[in-house]
Amino acid sequence: MKPCFGYIRVSTQKQGEGVSLDAQKDAITVFASRNDLTVTKWFEEKETAAKSGRPVFTAMLKQLKQGKAQGVIIHKIDRSARNLRDWAMFSELPDAGVSVYVATESLDFNSRGGRLTADIQAVIAADYIRNLREECIKGMNGRLQQGLFPWGAPPGYLNQGGGKPKIPCPKTAPLIKLAFELYASRQYSYETLLDELHRRGLRNTRGGKLTLCGLGNILQNPFYIGFMHVKSSGKTYQGVHEPIVPVAVWKRVQAIRSERSGPKSTRHNHLFMGLFRCGLCDKPMVPERQKGHVYYRCNRSGCATKTLREELLDDAIRQELCTLELSATAAARAQNTDKPDALIDLEEQRSALDLQIKDQECRLERLEDLLIDGTLDRHRFTRKQGDIQLRLAELQDEMLKLPDVDALAEYQEQLAELRKNLVYLYDMANRAEKRMIVENVWPNRTVSRNEVAFEPYSWVTRGKSDPTLLGGTQERDVDRTFIDLLDKLRTEPQSDGAA
Repeated sequence: MKPCFGYIRVSTQKQGEGVSLDAQKDAITVFASRNDLTVTKWFEEKETAAKSGRPVFTAMLKQLKQGKAQGVIIHKIDRSARNLRDWAMFSELPDAGVSVYVATESLDFNSRGGRLTADIQAVIAADYIRNLREECIKGMNGRLQQGLFPWGAPPGYLNQGGGKPKIPCPKTAPLIKLAFELYASRQYSYETLLDELHRRGLRNTRGGKLTLCGLGNILQNPFYIGFMHVKSSGKTYQGVHEPIVPVAVWKRVQAIRSERSGPKSTRHNHLFMGLFRCGLCDKPMVPERQKGHVYYRCNRSGCATKTLREELLDDAIRQELCTLELSATAAARAQNTDKPDALIDLEEQRSALDLQIKDQECRLERLEDLLIDGTLDRHRFTRKQGDIQLRLAELQDEMLKLPDVDALAEYQEQLAELRKNLVYLYDMANRAEKRMIVENVWPNRTVSRNEVAFEPYSWVTRGKSDPTLLGGTQERDVDRTFIDLLDKLRTEPQSDGAA
């Protein structure tokens, strides 16, 4: 009896759990017994044949060419190869003295007619894969244009089956949002953030700790703000799934990752790291620890800006917060004021945002026309498209944050009450919360020589001269998360507030 190898294959691991492999094996065994052949070794593979480089298939060809068997038996032509490169290597076996048998076909590979028939079947199998690929791509593009993600849900989301959007996972979605917030505080590096997330219960699909690469993919994935980016094509689509990360937080994380916002972490995790810049040369104030104290100095050689201790910066922040606080009388007036133009101001903001949204949508349409006309290449189109889509998401997020009529009075009262206790709230905050307060009160913070200067947001400066706080309308440069933080500090003081 002629010794032969038996080769059986399925395209996926899931198919391998069924009866396909056993059915192929049984057919080959019956064929061998009828033709005086014996299978000395089985080669079983669970991998698609659409691409070359299958390890088991390659190992079998190598052993056949070494003379370890006189023939090979396959179930069908498409089980051996679905790409012409692998088929070229397989069809050359008869030239090397190796007999090739097909269990379901009476093909004679030693005759020209038999080999021609086999070649035709191999070409048909390869064309089937090409057509299948095109149809799959067409289907996935259709899903993407509908706003549906056709692949597995990223961490923080759950699959709901085909044709349905991903939904936030009640267990992991809050942890993903927390990951963005912690990294945005610039108090965590990738390593320390991985440890913190693992401590809080975030795991990978195997139940282990996330990797650095996995964390990086999460922090740069726009899926969490409602977009779907396809890396192979470079295209970005608007999703219909629910975002779990605010657009402003996501943008801040991207700025920190690209090092546009200064260093993300240092060995000693200094309190005001990356928050202050030199007022003379606009270089970042770099912290360093010397003799038990933290000093901030300009990073430019020869700059006249003096070195300041962290305690002096902390005192300057408290003094500035004290000047921004509302008196009890002013806060009471703000809470009791009922300006008739409040609704008008709110409608003006809503109308302005609506116009900006329409303008961005028009820009997106013009951009597509420029691509069609050949004025823009694909790379520039993709980059500009991403910028416009991100700005559009920001505007839509701002529109959603605008309070309704019933919330105006409550918002005005809440903000006025918080303005009475800024210094107290700052003292009660922990390190990350203190940084959040500083960044939300002053967009620009500089040190010139030995003087500290602050430029407040409009919600603070207007409040000093107008205790009605813009007639009750919500100021757009006040982060809702920041207001919630202050309210939490006011009602539930932190025990670890001392920094």
